[in-house]
Amino acid sequence: MKLVVGLGNPGRKYEDTRHNAGFWFVERFAARHNVVLRKDAKFQALVGRHEPTGAWLLLPQGYMNASGRPVQMLAGFFKITAAEILVAHDELDFPPGTVRIKQGGGVAGHNGLRDISGRLGTHDYWRLRIGIGHPGARDLVTHYLLNSHPTKDERGTIDDAIDRALDVMPLVLAGDVQGAMLKLHTAEKLGTDDGTSSAKTAPRNAEAAPKQ
Repeated sequence: MKLVVGLGNPGRKYEDTRHNAGFWFVERFAARHNVVLRKDAKFQALVGRHEPTGAWLLLPQGYMNASGRPVQMLAGFFKITAAEILVAHDELDFPPGTVRIKQGGGVAGHNGLRDISGRLGTHDYWRLRIGIGHPGARDLVTHYLLNSHPTKDERGTIDDAIDRALDVMPLVLAGDVQGAMLKLHTAEKLGTDDGTSSAKTAPRNAEAAPKQ
């Protein structure tokens, strides 16, 4: 894996909202590995590099629905293919505590993924899907994503899931994504069997994202 992207909205207003779970993941990875994320005007993003593997970290600094251009620009500049990109993002279909890796598939109403897929011309990049839960009704989704914060317990559960994902990143960055999936998804199943996690899936509804 040569590029790890976190999706979110920039600015203090959004930093603790559920829609920024992808940012949380990449920021935590950077902190764990002492990677400095610096503003790069050329790529319109915060950019860092994990020196042991050479993988790039990217946090687009436009709003969610403009996430694709920085990804396209950096990937094009360094000749990174879609199959070498991992995008971390919030997932309404999973409850807090669930985190899974998959390659390809649709965008399921996620504006950040939609823009990335449009810019890259393919859905075939990898996704790290971080469960944030669902408010239960379509008309509540925008507020839930952008204007409310997870409870203390929810945030703790999401952070625990992010920790599990961080633990498998050495495998991901080494190219053993299947091994990372097995380890991550098995750990989640064991937690579910112990009653410490839930895998209940809520219906997915289209989301809105702020625009400039």
